[in-house]
Amino acid sequence: MTHFWGQVEVCLTGLSRKLLEISRKKKTGLLLLLDATLCVISVWIAFSLRLGVWDLWSPSVALAIAASLVVWLPIFLIMGVYRAVVRFVGARAMWGIATSCILMTLVLSTILIIGAVPGVPRTIGVLQPMIFAVLLVISRLFARYVLLDLPTQRSFDGSSRRVLIFGAGSAGRQLALSLTHEPGMLLVGYIDDDERLAGQHLDGVKVYYSRNVGELVDQLAIDTVLLAVPQVSHQHRKEIVRRFADVPVHVLTLPAIADLVDRSVSIENLREIEITDLLGRDPVPPNQLLLHKTIADRVVMVTGAGGSIGSELCRQISGLKPTAIILVEMTEHSLYLIESELREAQQSGAIDASTTIHAELANIADHLTVCRLYERWKPDTVFHAAAYKHVPLVEENVIAGLLNNIFGTLRCALQAKQIGAKHFILVSTDKAVRPTNVMGASKRVCELVLQGLADDSCPTRFSMVRFGNVLGSSGSVVPRFQRQIREGGPVTLTHRDVTRYFMTIPEAAQLVIQAGAMAEGGDVFLLDMGKPIRIHDMARTMIHLSGLTVRDDENPHGDIEIREIGLRKGEKLYEELLIGDAAQETSHPRIMRALEHHLNWNDLVEQLEAMEIALGEGNRHQALEILSKLVPEYNGQQAVHSDVE
Repeated sequence: MTHFWGQVEVCLTGLSRKLLEISRKKKTGLLLLLDATLCVISVWIAFSLRLGVWDLWSPSVALAIAASLVVWLPIFLIMGVYRAVVRFVGARAMWGIATSCILMTLVLSTILIIGAVPGVPRTIGVLQPMIFAVLLVISRLFARYVLLDLPTQRSFDGSSRRVLIFGAGSAGRQLALSLTHEPGMLLVGYIDDDERLAGQHLDGVKVYYSRNVGELVDQLAIDTVLLAVPQVSHQHRKEIVRRFADVPVHVLTLPAIADLVDRSVSIENLREIEITDLLGRDPVPPNQLLLHKTIADRVVMVTGAGGSIGSELCRQISGLKPTAIILVEMTEHSLYLIESELREAQQSGAIDASTTIHAELANIADHLTVCRLYERWKPDTVFHAAAYKHVPLVEENVIAGLLNNIFGTLRCALQAKQIGAKHFILVSTDKAVRPTNVMGASKRVCELVLQGLADDSCPTRFSMVRFGNVLGSSGSVVPRFQRQIREGGPVTLTHRDVTRYFMTIPEAAQLVIQAGAMAEGGDVFLLDMGKPIRIHDMARTMIHLSGLTVRDDENPHGDIEIREIGLRKGEKLYEELLIGDAAQETSHPRIMRALEHHLNWNDLVEQLEAMEIALGEGNRHQALEILSKLVPEYNGQQAVHSDVE
């Protein structure tokens, strides 16, 4: 039954569009034809009520039909019944029909009383106009439903989603055509930034101007908005999406035109709004010289190859024609996934056939393992992305975190120098700036190690690239928020005032490659992360874009609650990228070079040796004390106690 009503609704919607497309003169002609038919039917009904039998075409019935038609048309034309726009018919139009039928009763009854139409009962003069009036009112109400109410009411069974398409261009019209085959989606209208299109109809569907989208969504009872603007820039798309950020409506979008297969548009192309649509930005065209400088025709090693940044580095590096790419990862499943992906890409021709791909299951914190890897492959360029990065886990597992982050970096860097690698690029983090947690402090020590090694003249150019959160990484708030919204909430965050920098993984990886190519030795590069984002605002926006409302004091009956659970140990309200005030521009608009003080290599080695002994003995507290000496901004007492160590 639900499917039946859905099909009926689709048919009526199609009829509505066809009728709205035809000219005003043709619409009036159709209405006259309809009313003439109803006039005839009302005569038949009147005779059946008067005589008790159906008499469709006796001489008296034919005379009564002729008399009714002759009386009906001039009265209705004089009374202006056909000047009203049917889809906007209201009480005034109904009163016009009623008074016209009363006049028709008087005239027709007079004709029958004086015997001008022989054989027709005089009661027909009263019955026929009454029945005619009822049929006319029913027809007008039905017409208003089809032409006006259908786009402003919910479907018969409430199951169809009421849809508004943003974009009245070619993509929007193709999408609308695709919707005609979807009983579960009812197209109500288009919305467009072009004010000249406002009020027009495309295939019978009205175009609205996008001045106040919230008011329009509420007025038309919209459930779903479909963004059909695949050709606009990312910045423009972001501005469009932000208009719906505080509107509780489900928003779906077509991907960018470059991502559409054959550039064809259909409902299958629609996807959920992703946080990258809100926070991402138009990429700066990469400097091809910088991209290829440390990659092309070289052996490139990527540690942490299975991680969020590491795997994206592998994808981009493999397309720049290295001689070989060495994937180093300690997690078997992650290594398998990235190796399989790259080999499939090579088979499809996306990666040059001359590039060899090697997967190494290895722990870079193990000295002998690192020596073996470097001696075997002798990499020209190393991208060091391997690290434990989840703040709460590293707080609880200090020894493992320091061994992996600090000594993994130290061993990889020393071995790169030993074999004469040309470039060593550390993937760092904004948490290394004035750190309040073990993870951030450990990454700051990693930076100090590379800066110290760069002071000691060697063929390897050491550099580090510091940036904030990446969207979609493991442990990111975005997938967690998405899961919590799907499960009905609550959405949990640590503090309503927490802000973070965000960047897409592909952009971050591309900038890391280019920054590394600019290294002169000991460089600290900072990526332009844009403006910091308030996590609470992000949560609200994600809830609204899912078509749901936030449950709070102002809206106690909302769908999803946002719950604060308190700052975690070592967590900061905001992150920074720069330790001092000095930063220089580079040849790339989104890469800066920081000028920062660092420790003398000999002093650094002394502290690192003491820390390694403490870690080997399992002396967590002593290791934290040494960490505090290396990074004075960090207070080791903030680290939580671990039951394991």
